Amino acid sequence: MDNRPDTTVVFNCGKQMKNRFMLAPLTNKQSQEDGCLSDAEYNWLVKRAEGQFGLVMTCASHVQVVGKGFEGQLGIFSDIHKAGHKRLVLGIQAHGALAVIQLHHAGMRSPKELIGEAPVCPSSIEKYGCRALDLAEVAELRDDFIAAAKRAKDCGYDGVEIHGAHGYILTQFLSQKINARTDKYGGSLENRARLIFEIIEGVRDACGTKFLLGIRLSPERFGMDISEIQWLCQTLIDDYQIDFLDISLWDCFKMPEEEAYQEKSLLAHFIDLDFKGVKLTVAGNIRSGKDVTAILDAKVDFVSIGRGGILHHDFPKKVMEDALFEPIPNPVSPAYLKQEGLSDTFVEYMRRWPGFVE
Repeated sequence: MDNRPDTTVVFNCGKQMKNRFMLAPLTNKQSQEDGCLSDAEYNWLVKRAEGQFGLVMTCASHVQVVGKGFEGQLGIFSDIHKAGHKRLVLGIQAHGALAVIQLHHAGMRSPKELIGEAPVCPSSIEKYGCRALDLAEVAELRDDFIAAAKRAKDCGYDGVEIHGAHGYILTQFLSQKINARTDKYGGSLENRARLIFEIIEGVRDACGTKFLLGIRLSPERFGMDISEIQWLCQTLIDDYQIDFLDISLWDCFKMPEEEAYQEKSLLAHFIDLDFKGVKLTVAGNIRSGKDVTAILDAKVDFVSIGRGGILHHDFPKKVMEDALFEPIPNPVSPAYLKQEGLSDTFVEYMRRWPGFVE
C-alpha cells in the first residue's frame, strides 16, 4: 500500500476520497436550538473542505429530539433540517471532499434540562436519572437511526457514520456495566451488539450498496472491553457490508489502560484485524506531519484529524506540502481562531481544552 498522505482512498461502495485526511466529527455548539444548520456551522465545515480535507464529517447529529447531547447541536431527526443539510453538502462537495454526517443519540448523556424529560438508556440508573427504553422504543430508536440515514442520502450526503463510541446510547447498549437488560438486547455480547447490527443492516438496505457507511467505536472507558470491541469490529467487517471503521483511541500512541492487554499498543490491537477491504481510520493525538506519517506507516488507511483541523483549516494541504509540518503552538488568540473559521460560540467552547485559547 502507498503510504503517502495524498493517495486516493477507494471504498468498497465505490466512493473515492481524494486524500487520506478526514475531519473528525467535532462538537462545536454552533447550530440552531431546533437542530437546523447555522451559517456559523456551514462556514466552519466548508472552510475545512476548502482546506483540502478529503472527507468532511459533521459534528454528532442527533436522530431523536430526546437524543440531543448539547446546546446548539445539529439535528437530522426531521425534514425541517433538510434545507440546511442540502446547502451544507453542496458547499463541502464543491471543494472535492466527501460529505459525511455522523448519526448520534446521547442516551443517558442527554441533559434533562436540555430535553425537558428524563434521558433514556438501555436500563434505568438512579444515579444518572435515566429511564429504561421498552422494546417498542428500542425498535423506534433503530428505525430513527435508519430514517436519519435515508434523510441524509436524500440531502445528497455521500454517506453516514453511526456513532457507537464515547459513552453515548449505542455504547450504553454495548456496556456490561450500563446495560442490565434481560431481553434480546441484553446479557451476551451478541445481544448487547444487536442494536448496532440492526441499524447497520437497516441503513444498508435503505440507502443501497453505493452509499458510504461507517461506524465509530471506542475500545476503552464506559465499560468497554478491548476484546469485545475487536469481536464487534470483525463481525461488522465479515457480515455487515460496512465501508470503514473509525476507532477513537483518545491517543493513537498509547498503551491500553487494562493490564491484560498491555502486550502491545492500543492501535496494534485493531491493525491486526482481517479488514477484507474495509478501511480503517483512527483518531487521537495525531497533531503533526510526523504523527500523520507514523499512523499511515502503521497500515491505517486514513487519519481522523480534530485539533489540527481546528487550528489549521488547511491542515491536510500543509502536511502534504511538508511532511514535518508542526501546527501553531497553543494557546492561540480568539482572533486567530475566528480567522480559521470558528464562530464566537465555538471559540468559547474551545476554552474547555486547557491552554488552547489565550
